[in-house]
Amino acid sequence: MNNYLENLNESQREAVVHKDGPMIIIAGAGSGKTRVLTYRIAHLMNQGIDPFNILSLTFTNKAAREMKDRIGTVVGYSEAKNLWMGTFHSVFARILRSEGHHLGFPSNFTIYDTQDSVRLISSIIKEMALDKEIYKAKKVLSRISSFKNSLITVKAYYNDPELKEADKMARQPKMGEIYHQYVERCFKAGAMDFDDLLLRTNELLTRFPEVLAKYQDRFKYILVDEYQDTNHSQYLIVRALADRFQNICVVGDDSQSIYAFRGANIQNILNFQKNYDDVKIFKLEQNYRSSKNIVEAANSVIEKNKTKLDKEVWTDNSEGSKVKVMRTVTEVKEGRFVANSIFDNKMNLQLQNSEFAVLYRTNAQSRAIEDALREKDIDYVIYGGLSFYQRKEIKDILSYLRLLINPNDEEALKRVINYPARGIGATTLDKLSVAANHYKKSIFELLCSLNKIDLNLNSGTKTKLINFVTMIKHFQIEAQSKNAFDVTDFVVKQTRIVQEIEKDGTPEGVSKVENIQELLNAIKNFTEEQKEKEEDDSLAFFLEDAALASDLDKKAKDDSPKVSLMTIHLAKGLEFPYVYIVGLEENLFPSAMSMNTRSELEEERRLFYVALTRAEKQAYLCYSQNRYRWGKLVDCEPSRFLQEIDEKYLEYLTVKAPEPIQNKFINEDIFGSVPQNKIRFKKPIQRTPIKKSTAPKIEFQPPKNLKKVSKTSATNSNLFDNNIVVGNVVNHTKFGKGEVISLEGSGANQKAEIRFASVGVKKLLLQFAKLSIIS
Repeated sequence: MNNYLENLNESQREAVVHKDGPMIIIAGAGSGKTRVLTYRIAHLMNQGIDPFNILSLTFTNKAAREMKDRIGTVVGYSEAKNLWMGTFHSVFARILRSEGHHLGFPSNFTIYDTQDSVRLISSIIKEMALDKEIYKAKKVLSRISSFKNSLITVKAYYNDPELKEADKMARQPKMGEIYHQYVERCFKAGAMDFDDLLLRTNELLTRFPEVLAKYQDRFKYILVDEYQDTNHSQYLIVRALADRFQNICVVGDDSQSIYAFRGANIQNILNFQKNYDDVKIFKLEQNYRSSKNIVEAANSVIEKNKTKLDKEVWTDNSEGSKVKVMRTVTEVKEGRFVANSIFDNKMNLQLQNSEFAVLYRTNAQSRAIEDALREKDIDYVIYGGLSFYQRKEIKDILSYLRLLINPNDEEALKRVINYPARGIGATTLDKLSVAANHYKKSIFELLCSLNKIDLNLNSGTKTKLINFVTMIKHFQIEAQSKNAFDVTDFVVKQTRIVQEIEKDGTPEGVSKVENIQELLNAIKNFTEEQKEKEEDDSLAFFLEDAALASDLDKKAKDDSPKVSLMTIHLAKGLEFPYVYIVGLEENLFPSAMSMNTRSELEEERRLFYVALTRAEKQAYLCYSQNRYRWGKLVDCEPSRFLQEIDEKYLEYLTVKAPEPIQNKFINEDIFGSVPQNKIRFKKPIQRTPIKKSTAPKIEFQPPKNLKKVSKTSATNSNLFDNNIVVGNVVNHTKFGKGEVISLEGSGANQKAEIRFASVGVKKLLLQFAKLSIIS
């Protein structure tokens, strides 16, 4: 494929063929940045650059694998294998496995996921006898994560009086001690969490200049994708590695920076030109993904942001349909609209489920969409829920496997030491934990020395513990000569986990067994693929691959097409012909939690920009007038983002919601006349006269859709049939707001079944109900 340069437009080609020095590629949505990155790496290799000297950092491991395959078609697959390519976490985990001994870590260290870290922090909080309502494990972990991403080590924390004072004011004065204990326990267990993979790499490169020099010399060319999503820790690693040759190429779009909540710093891309001399700037502004209407609609919104780089995204694609806007009464009707629209588009245009995506701001919004899709018998898949690898039965098996690679992994050991049940209770485990801390050993090291240390255990318990150690050592011997699948299959059979689950006899038990089978299938596929590529098919490599995979990397292998449901954050980097963005209401999108500062609001606007630019052919923007929140039906206001789109790109499927009229809420007459100030000033203050407005005075008019159903008018036999219908939101003098879910009878005997937020479902005779129709 030597003619790869012919597949690029002029801007893309310039970015690909430029060789040396720092450069930034500002890549608008759908502008082909992955193609540019891929061909740039291939072109460097064709120019004689050794692939071992190229480092490429991508957004997901899946993206890295796809790029390697594409590069392989240009330069040959055997050479493409030699590239250092992957996510920050996977590449630096690889470096730490080689160099971690400088920091006292074994090469087989475990990578803790969030669940492991929360369990460990919960144990520390319990051992310190702290109030778990004040010290909530997930919040403590989040705080520790923010410390690490900002390079605030335990030592730095204790040297910062402001941090300590902030935690003291938050009634968490022991935060530093928990942080210290957490770091110590991870180190003792030979484990790192995701944040450690970056923090420890920074430590390695800072404390050991010879290691930094080694990798600076190796990585002569560095490419970073999604640079706008890098945090401070990642930024410093890249700066350090690129400092010698400065052949660094960063690719990104400031308009798609949406991960501030995870520590991403948009200033990294905005200030790139200040960090290096003679930076070459390339702009990819042609959108190949979306229709003109979608591109221009997205542009008209994002231009409202003040913090941005200068670029103008455009497209040669067809005009396409206008962006459709749908207003519904409730989120239930919103869900039904989405399901009906998908069904109609499928039937009319002969489309597959996989061509549709429904995007929302929060995971909780999926319920109404799911209900509606099930009613229409439309298959769907949700991303971002409970990951396959987080299910209990899968975690149990993975914990056994982790112990074979790193027996000091305390969280894995605690999980399986008595599963399936072997008579080792919580009291015994507590004794082991206390003794391990006392002797500064891991629990497994302690178990290997039971005959030398008196832990006041009875002979029966001691025998069970020795048998457990023997079993793990037996598994370790098997792991030395078997691939990942054969080891896992052996462990599953020897531990009899499947038989233990089958005792349950419930549908949930059957589902768990099926999940274990799916795990074995996944590992079998992994070993087969690795064998074909002549790459590592060991258990250790599989566990690292599983630990570092993203939610989208973990997508189940199911050939049947499904509608994709996901949060907008997860949709980053994806594209679909038809996209539905739901819940476009103030305080939901933009989120009420993200409107305190301009930077927060601008991030929400970038998030909306990302959502809209996922669409190729058609985008639908949906919002509800009423929505249940915390069990109460609340009135909703359309999102400001709807108002920021230029009207000429929109088509309203329902009548556009009227703009709110600014009226006086209080009659000024109640304050009486304004008292005259009798004090005379010798020199009155000169004021510029205010011109009297010539605009017509706006008289207050009650909303036209507010229809009062009075007791006297209720005797009209046709009134209720004409005015109240299923789906109406009504107000009752006693029960408040509710939604009409069914009607029966007619005239004076007509009854309505209404779901009220305050009291649940009530059946009322409309003649006496005194209802006001809200919408």
